[in-house]
Amino acid sequence: MNFRHLKFFVATAESGQVSRAATQLSISQSAVTSAIRELEAELGAPLFFRTASGMEMTEAGRDFLASSREILEKLDQAKRGARKRYPVRGSISIAATYTVIGYFLPPHLDRLKQMFPNLGIRISELNRESIEEGLLSDRFDLAVVLTSNIANVELETQTLLKSQRRLWASNSHDFIRQGKATFEDISRQDYIMLTVDEAAHTTMRYWAKSAFRPKVALRTSSVEAVRSMVANGQGVTILSDMVYRPWSLEGKRIGTVSTDHEIPSMDVGLAWRKGEKHPGHVASVIEYFNQTYLAPA
Repeated sequence: MNFRHLKFFVATAESGQVSRAATQLSISQSAVTSAIRELEAELGAPLFFRTASGMEMTEAGRDFLASSREILEKLDQAKRGARKRYPVRGSISIAATYTVIGYFLPPHLDRLKQMFPNLGIRISELNRESIEEGLLSDRFDLAVVLTSNIANVELETQTLLKSQRRLWASNSHDFIRQGKATFEDISRQDYIMLTVDEAAHTTMRYWAKSAFRPKVALRTSSVEAVRSMVANGQGVTILSDMVYRPWSLEGKRIGTVSTDHEIPSMDVGLAWRKGEKHPGHVASVIEYFNQTYLAPA
């Protein structure tokens, strides 16, 4: 047993699916599956029930989850203690888009604060165009953005996480019972179109590669509105695993399925002005993200 086993187990337990755990960890699904099997063999007990909708923890799994989290937290504390020998001081201005702030950045800000207590972090939420302008004019040191949306040749990007896009539908929908959906079938359904962070533009770009078009019933910038509409059976949508939750605010369930057309992932990462020489404290923040997402397990 090693820390890799625990990290993969906790990610699977928290996400409820091997595929989502693999996406979060930026590794293959087979690596997660193998690690869980090795862990179950060593413990001599099943940690999950495999179901059609994902992975449900056994009683042994629930007991082991608490211990695993404690062990990983102790490891983080040890790392933070070691880093305090080399204190990082200064202030950094970070720009981020709506989706990044809502679904990716908050836990990392908490960890950065614990790791670098003498580092001041200022966050600004802006759209992509404003972030690009701010990076080029030196108003921001760094940006955490959807790198799949960045096309400015004057900026350098580093993708940390690729979040797969899937079809969302109410748990009672035929698509969920069938476990699949074609673009032709989806085009006959009311479609709930998310507009924030250029989501509508991205959606139409990959739909344009098919012979069909979505029948848009509602356009909204609210992810929660999309979630509620889908959960209540008022339409379907295609969004990324990063913003997926299996229930709406009313507590109704949402399922996901794959489609017959390849859908590009939603890529999250860092951006800065090309050729920028980062001062030490900015380089430390970049290194944190590199270690978290890009370092070998």
